Amino acid sequence: MSTSSRFSVAVHVLALMASAEGEPVKSEHVAHSVNTNPVVIRRILCALARAGLVVSQTGAAGGSRLARPPADITLREVYRAVEPQDVFSLHRQPPNRKCPVGMNIGLVLEDVLRDVDAAIDDVLAGITVDGVLESLKPCARSARKRRR
Repeated sequence: MSTSSRFSVAVHVLALMASAEGEPVKSEHVAHSVNTNPVVIRRILCALARAGLVVSQTGAAGGSRLARPPADITLREVYRAVEPQDVFSLHRQPPNRKCPVGMNIGLVLEDVLRDVDAAIDDVLAGITVDGVLESLKPCARSARKRRR
C-alpha cells in the first residue's frame, strides 16, 4: 500500500510554469526544482498535456508552458490528469465471504469512500494553480530573508 506523489509533483510543475509567466520551461529546470529525474517530469508533463493543462514545444527555445491562465486551472483537474484512480480503493483481493465483517465491509466502505472522494473533489475544485502561486509568495520572501 503506497501513495503516489504524482499529484504533488504535478502541482509543483504547474506552479513553476505559472511563475515563468508564459515563457517555456525546460523539463531539466523543472526536474532540478523538484529534485528528481527529468524523465519523471516528462511523464507528468505528458499526462498534463493530455488533459489540456500544458503545451510543449520542441527545439532550442522549447519547453512547456501552461495551456491556460493559472487562475483557470483547478487542482481537481490536475489530480484527475495524473492520478488514475480515486484516493482510496477497496481491497485488491475479495475478503473472506464466510466472515460477517468480510462479507459486508465492501458495502459499508463504498459509501464512505464515495463521500471522501466527493469531499476531496470539492476542496480541489476550489483551489487554482494561481492560488497555489499566491500562497508561495510569502514563503519565497521568508526564504530570501533567511539567506541574507
